[in-house]
Amino acid sequence: MLVFNKQVEIAAHLTAISNSKTTIGFVPTMGALHQGHLSLLKESNLNNDFTVVSIFVNPTQFNNSEDLSNYPRTLEKDLEKIKTVSDKIIVYAPAVDDIYQGKTVSQHFDFDGLENQMEGQFRPGHFDGVGTIVKCLFEIVKPTNAYFGEKDFQQLQIIKKLVEKFKIPVNVVGCPIFREPNGLAMSSRNERLSEKEKQDAAIIYKTILQARIKFETNSATAITHWVDKKINSIPSFKLEYFQIAEEITLRPCLRKKNNKKYRAFIAVFVNKIRLIDTISLN
Repeated sequence: MLVFNKQVEIAAHLTAISNSKTTIGFVPTMGALHQGHLSLLKESNLNNDFTVVSIFVNPTQFNNSEDLSNYPRTLEKDLEKIKTVSDKIIVYAPAVDDIYQGKTVSQHFDFDGLENQMEGQFRPGHFDGVGTIVKCLFEIVKPTNAYFGEKDFQQLQIIKKLVEKFKIPVNVVGCPIFREPNGLAMSSRNERLSEKEKQDAAIIYKTILQARIKFETNSATAITHWVDKKINSIPSFKLEYFQIAEEITLRPCLRKKNNKKYRAFIAVFVNKIRLIDTISLN
């Protein structure tokens, strides 16, 4: 398995193995890989001539320095997991300076308001960091198809908007959420949970499943109050937000309309570990 640490080297390699008909699949990650990531790699392998995975903990998308320092970094384990999918997958694992060239700052983006909802409200500058790193990686790898999990649905919509605005020739593919046996959405942050916390955190998915049922007969406001009370009744849990929003604009649902698609979005702190999840309500 080829592992590159410098963008000039991986770009040169991809140029050497490609022609006008070659398809390259790309899975950008921050490492600490789990079965969700591996499912994206499998999807890419099935549909492309080559697959590239990046492993890079991007500092500019963290608004919390403690979260950045605590984010798991497990490169050797990640490489072993990638090999279980295919030893032909190409890995790009750069240092910060290789990406940012000594100037670790974000570009500012206008995503037509998508960046101002939910995660954008609670993580200032987060989506500028996401846009900066994804645009940079797309320019280095030049993928045909790029694969992202729907757990970060807001991020997925923003990356589609990035591609549209900058006319980047890549097809962005959203893939289903991969879950633990108890329903908890798989996340690299799950590694920081104790076994008890991981079991307790199953309530997050159960709650949004119940919210979907309630959405048939209740208002978004009533459901939001119910979720707030349910999650915050657990001593080690703190609800950061729960929002029912339209899928395309991500704007909050004020009154249900039959021709709109809606999703529930949730962010919860389990002690100091932040977990997110989402579910379609239609």
